[in-house]
Amino acid sequence: MTSQTIDRSHDLSQPLDRLSADERMKDASDYLRGTIKQGLLDRITGAVPSADDVKLMKFHGIYQQDDRDVRDERRRQKLEPAFQFMIRVRLPGGVCTPAQWLKLDELARAHGGRTLRITTRQTFQFHWVLKDSLRPIIQGLHETLLDTVAACGDDSRGVMCTVDPQSSRFHAEVAAMAKRVSDHVIPRTRAYHEIWYGDERVASSESEEPFYGRTYMPRKFKIGFALPPSNDIDVYAQDLGFIAIGGPEGLEGFNVAIGGGMGRTDQAPETYPRLASVIGFIPADRMIACADAVMTVQRDYGDRKDRARARFKYTIDDKGLGWIKAEIERVMGAPFEEARPYAFTSNGDSFGWNETPDGRLHRTVTIQNGRLDLKLLDAFRDIAHIHRGTFRMTPNQNVIIAGVRPEDRAAIDAVLAEHGLEEESVSPIRRNAIACVALPTCGLAMAESERYLPGLLDKVEAMLARHGLSEEPITVRMSGCPNGCSRPYIAEIGFTGRAPGKYNLYLGGGFHGERLNRMIRENVGEGVILEVLDEVLGRYARERQPGERFGDFTIRAGIVREVTEGRYFND
Repeated sequence: MTSQTIDRSHDLSQPLDRLSADERMKDASDYLRGTIKQGLLDRITGAVPSADDVKLMKFHGIYQQDDRDVRDERRRQKLEPAFQFMIRVRLPGGVCTPAQWLKLDELARAHGGRTLRITTRQTFQFHWVLKDSLRPIIQGLHETLLDTVAACGDDSRGVMCTVDPQSSRFHAEVAAMAKRVSDHVIPRTRAYHEIWYGDERVASSESEEPFYGRTYMPRKFKIGFALPPSNDIDVYAQDLGFIAIGGPEGLEGFNVAIGGGMGRTDQAPETYPRLASVIGFIPADRMIACADAVMTVQRDYGDRKDRARARFKYTIDDKGLGWIKAEIERVMGAPFEEARPYAFTSNGDSFGWNETPDGRLHRTVTIQNGRLDLKLLDAFRDIAHIHRGTFRMTPNQNVIIAGVRPEDRAAIDAVLAEHGLEEESVSPIRRNAIACVALPTCGLAMAESERYLPGLLDKVEAMLARHGLSEEPITVRMSGCPNGCSRPYIAEIGFTGRAPGKYNLYLGGGFHGERLNRMIRENVGEGVILEVLDEVLGRYARERQPGERFGDFTIRAGIVREVTEGRYFND
């Protein structure tokens, strides 16, 4: 980020020894180097031995995990856990070329258990990666100009952008801005190049991180660009959201939304999800300055003592939205203008073939919960050999084959048909459902998500058919824990895992991602879930008004109370 921004990462309200252990760990990490390089050489264990290095590797886009399906058995056999790693790719706006897709496919088959995951933030994750395969994957990505820098950790995460090319005539311009912001906000440390590419270390100084300093951000920071009428990125779930505003001459600028975030902790009412607040409009040429200013305010005032309340949403609620806005304006050197009118009509994907004014064709393919198994890898490898446009990962875990030349459509259709990927077989509720990976790899998961949701939806689909609602689109989100990676707290029907087979059930979110939902049942199993949904969906079928969305109905009918602000979510 801009070197003109004053680095206040050490000018904190408390001495370093009174801050959290993670803050002290970052400060002592030598700009994210730690002892990662040495740990990779340890052949006694499949893990990285240092707990601090495990945390530092997140800044490099890598999570250490283990196979939880065999954890107990390995413990009984007195074996260490079946350690493996997840690698997350930095993919601004979710766009990749056919050549990049083919490299991802090659690496997944060789080192990632012959599978890939499309995440809820428009990128790829490799799972089942062994320690010796970390460098081959990262170096292989580098060959096609991809990397994993800042895909995780206390920094600015991957930047999202609406991917539907029909959503705006200035889509390409905004997508380019998302890429520009992503490149602008990543850490500048050379640790990544030294550890993974084998570069020699050069003389460094305190200026190695001109913006982040030695302690980076208090917690992760998420940025996204939305192009109305599509809110596919769930812009109100971002720490910093840019809502594109156009005029007769094209892109004019952005409404700025700040303070969104989904994470919370069960039984901790001081933690809660929050929707971002729109604070004003900026011209397009002030976008980078605005991003710098917003991140600066969170860097300098975010809570570095209590990580549970270190996200930007808590900084805003603790300091007050007006104070935060004024501080952003001061750092930016300019005031916000009044927010411009805009409207969202969907946060889902467009399916079937669509054509844009440039004569190019676009086809969205449903990828259930983002899981690209070997069958799907085979299909998309065949398509990548035909396709001359781009692939776009959607925030709903699907893939758009974008920019297809008309003469290539028949060949792509033939591949999709050969692999059973015709869109007619996918129900509306399944098209509007997403899930996090959860078990067996995620260390935070308390319950199943990706592996469980498809079977649950089989039963919900039968229920919808009984009530005459089979064609009704309803958003469903499931997470294996309360951290909310699949953004469950803004779904019309949301689930968060509490224990194996047990979930919190939420109803009443907005179909366009504009309203939080509310818990209706806590820590319940499938029987109670289906009983509640059957009753509420039955009422919806009988009592709904013309055009009324399911989430709106649950509020109007008094089934759940509306949540007006995140801090009242747990009331």
